[in-house]
Amino acid sequence: MTNEILNSLLKEYDRKKIQAEIDLDIRKKELYEKIPELQKIENDLSTYAIETTKNILLYKNNSANDLKEKISLLNTKKNEIFKKYNIDKNYLTPNYNCSICQDTGYVITNNYQKQMCNCLKQKLIDYSFNNSNMTNLNTENFSTFNENIFSDDVDIQKYKFNISPRENIKNIKKKCENFIVNFDKKETKNLLFTGNTGLR
Repeated sequence: MTNEILNSLLKEYDRKKIQAEIDLDIRKKELYEKIPELQKIENDLSTYAIETTKNILLYKNNSANDLKEKISLLNTKKNEIFKKYNIDKNYLTPNYNCSICQDTGYVITNNYQKQMCNCLKQKLIDYSFNNSNMTNLNTENFSTFNENIFSDDVDIQKYKFNISPRENIKNIKKKCENFIVNFDKKETKNLLFTGNTGLR
């Protein structure tokens, strides 16, 4: 089930990523028609970036330095155009929902390892939360807990305890509250509830 959920979320990510890139292409086309000079600058930047990479790989440091200067000048011209036409500096970048993973759901760590982005982790948590019985915490919590629905009669033969169900549930509630308060402490032990469904 978890794999199905993950695959479904990743398909959603793919759709969002593709849509963001389609929207960018539309914005670029409209902007380049309005300002042809900007398209030439963008094309030159792409060309110089490729050339710079080639020269670095071939250890042509002088040529690489010249290209860096050209790229710097082009970026200055580009920024001047953006300022002149009051264009946002991020206008020519995709509007991803998550700028960290660029709507892929994954990021590459400093150790070149692929790991799940926090945005995808949060979506999985949200899915689990929404499909649990925890969505009604505003109305069902300790402050609304009614211990009076439990019997105050002591019946060892029936309940196998020498205290009433009400006293028992009050003790359980106290342990649960204590568990929550001390949840982040190493010495805190887990809680285990057993019994048939519906038992109180």
